[in-house]
Amino acid sequence: MREIDMPGKYDATAVEAGRYDKWVQENRFKPSGNDKARPYSIVIPPPNVTGKLHLGHAWDTTLQDMIIRQKRMQGFDTLWLPGMDHAGIATQAKVEQRLAEQGVSRYDLGREKFVDQVWDWKNEYAATIKSQWGKMGLSLDYSRERFTLDEGLSEAVRKVFVTLYEKGLIYRGEYIINWDPKARTALSDIEVIHQDDEGAFYHVKYPFVEEGVTYDGKDYIEIATTRPETMFGDVAVAVHPSDERYKDLVGKMVRVPLVGREIPIIADEYVDPEFGSGMVKITPAHDPNDFGVGNRHDLERINTMNEDASMNERAGKYVGMDRFDARKAIVADLQAEGWMLEIEPIVHSVGHSERTGVPVESRLSTQWFVKMQPLAEQALDMQKSDDRVDFYPPRFEDTFTRWMDNIHDWVISRQLWWGHQIPAWYHKQTGEMYVGMEAPEDIENWEQDSDVLDTWFSSALWPFSTMGWPDEDAADFKRYFPTNTLVTGYDIIFFWVARMMFQSKEFTGRRPFKNVLIHGLIRDEQGRKMSKSLGNGIDPMDVIEKYGADALRWFLATGSTPGLDVRFSYTKMDSAWNFINKIWNASRYVIMNLDDETKAELPADLSVLTLADKWILSRLNETIASVTKNFDKFEFGEAGRSLYNFIWNDFADWYIEMTKETLNGNDEAAKKNVQAVLAYVLDNTLRLLHPIMPFVTEAIWQEMPHDGESIVVAAYPEVKAELDNPTAEADFQSLTDLIKAVRTIRTEANAPMSTEIDVLIKTSDENLARIFDENSDYINRFVKPKLLEISADVAAPKLAMTQIISGAEVYVPLEELIDLDEEIARLQGDVKKFAGEVKRAEGKLGNEKFVNNAPEAVVAEEREKLADWQAKLAATESRLAELQAAK
Repeated sequence: MREIDMPGKYDATAVEAGRYDKWVQENRFKPSGNDKARPYSIVIPPPNVTGKLHLGHAWDTTLQDMIIRQKRMQGFDTLWLPGMDHAGIATQAKVEQRLAEQGVSRYDLGREKFVDQVWDWKNEYAATIKSQWGKMGLSLDYSRERFTLDEGLSEAVRKVFVTLYEKGLIYRGEYIINWDPKARTALSDIEVIHQDDEGAFYHVKYPFVEEGVTYDGKDYIEIATTRPETMFGDVAVAVHPSDERYKDLVGKMVRVPLVGREIPIIADEYVDPEFGSGMVKITPAHDPNDFGVGNRHDLERINTMNEDASMNERAGKYVGMDRFDARKAIVADLQAEGWMLEIEPIVHSVGHSERTGVPVESRLSTQWFVKMQPLAEQALDMQKSDDRVDFYPPRFEDTFTRWMDNIHDWVISRQLWWGHQIPAWYHKQTGEMYVGMEAPEDIENWEQDSDVLDTWFSSALWPFSTMGWPDEDAADFKRYFPTNTLVTGYDIIFFWVARMMFQSKEFTGRRPFKNVLIHGLIRDEQGRKMSKSLGNGIDPMDVIEKYGADALRWFLATGSTPGLDVRFSYTKMDSAWNFINKIWNASRYVIMNLDDETKAELPADLSVLTLADKWILSRLNETIASVTKNFDKFEFGEAGRSLYNFIWNDFADWYIEMTKETLNGNDEAAKKNVQAVLAYVLDNTLRLLHPIMPFVTEAIWQEMPHDGESIVVAAYPEVKAELDNPTAEADFQSLTDLIKAVRTIRTEANAPMSTEIDVLIKTSDENLARIFDENSDYINRFVKPKLLEISADVAAPKLAMTQIISGAEVYVPLEELIDLDEEIARLQGDVKKFAGEVKRAEGKLGNEKFVNNAPEAVVAEEREKLADWQAKLAATESRLAELQAAK
């Protein structure tokens, strides 16, 4: 046996140590530079520089790495471009939290010094993220790494902003927006998470101003509100124009309690007459619907809160109070002064900031917006063209379409210090506004808008800004854009996927990527979302330390189907490690039994190979076809199942075992053939596995006798028609059916391999008899019979255990071990099982819809199955009758 550097047990730490750095140093991950090769590109969804990567990142990037590694091996000119996102509000919140622990606020530092602090944070966590990428084995081209605040990307952001502004698609105006009072910034609709909170409907009297005016015998109307702290901004009460109950009240005036301001009762179709009393207070500065009503009726907008959600001077004596403290005080005063009619406890949906978690305020504010309808229509039209983006699974295109059909204008300004500052300047004397790529020349007379752009504004440009756009002659932009595949989770279809699609169409005229593969979320074993509050988060680096990156990648790659969530499980991680250990041990056996000159090349004359050789090569061919097809469909779970079954069952449990007789024998020619087949199958199997398990496949491949430098750039396996051998597969199936039948008898009779047994095979199928005769060495090795008889004339012994296989009956006389009653009971069970299969197949073939619509080959296969089950049933019933008669 050859001396090799492979210990008897797989050690992930030893296998993975230093290997990634070597790949990077050898430039294995850069594009090939072959202009004749077809380009294939992926841009990494840039992780936020807010902290370490989590299991969701590990899943997302593993899928991308698998795709790019396979394409690289298939000869594509591949680019997987890495980068990170500045993540404006999220990163700023993290840095502010760190400063708060030191008793410092951003206002203490000032903008410039605070931004320096954020850059320090970015550099710290960017280094951590890159280290984690290496641990996971991601084949990224670091020479092209980008950051969303790079100068090149900043130029792209300014170009997009200025162009949209000049087209009238970006505008500035005063509108109701979602406001985060903790971060003190505007939020887009999709940055607001709604959750059920306990609250109340406060039923309050609003008295009529004019004497003698009543409704339902009362000198007031009843208004219900969940937010009494906004009463100071009330400017009207609205009813529906067709509500007969209130038609005589329209135009009357009521007084706001505690405020004393007189406000009119107006009619507006916004009001739902079926909800509550059908009367609602209108507060245009604190509710988006009320804002619309106010515009239609030219009502005043009264903002009653400061940026931090404390009450401002318009709130009278409550000025300076936190909004929720003010609510309690206002409720107490309403009760004390007799204005409160009822407090009705409720549970209602309240918007919270995705980043800081605090309840969001609807707040009147001057902000920058993108006019979305023209851009959305363009993106939807693109989906009807040849330049469409294909979603996997396709159902997620409906999610995209529904959102685009119902889209609102996008508020893009954020009251933050970390991010792309809006390229707009205001003249200090005249107030004139200037928007441009560069600052005005007489800059001392101008002041730049202090707001920054929403993080998603720059992220939306990622597929083309990273390639050198707006320089349309940039080499990477011309060669690698549009990109081929985007991999991302379903939770950011709105945030990111949709925005990349409409911005790419607007500015490049093309789709940003051909395919978008949508995956789900990582959940814990109980199906719960991983979160800090539940304490169920799992650090992928901890998993890698225990099991190795390849085991984690195998679990993530094969654990679910596209679009669905996956549950993390240590039991499944144990299984993944065991599978790799099986691969390691099988490979170790093969490599130790190869000669130094053995190449992974098959004999020119395949007819000299054994049945087992031909079978394993045919099965390998099928596995290559299945894995390649399923990779192309992004069905990695199915690809994994094909690999697992081939490696564990076909290669390790059957073929390798069958080679031992030849490798230990004296026939040198036969030994050479077996070594060639072993080397060929192992080599191709490692190549198939490499995209999923890069570390262990490289380690094993380097131990094989070949001239290749690295499996990273080795050619991906292809189906070879000459290796397809359905006859060998059918013959081998018969052989293994026989071996398994005798093993089953040994197990049931408690007859270990050391117990001598006779094996009698009754078959009138000459081809089957030939197969068993020609492969009697295998039968002897695997079932160890004292006597092996194969004949059509075999007489069934009375006291023998029986197994029925396709085309044959297998008898093992065991007079001293057999219990006749038990054998009869077992055969009765087989009769029941075979009868069930016959009934199932007959039912299927009796279904005209199946027979008429299914492919002809599928129907033919079902008929063959029926005939086989019928033959097994008949043989079993016959043997059962014999034993019952003998008894």
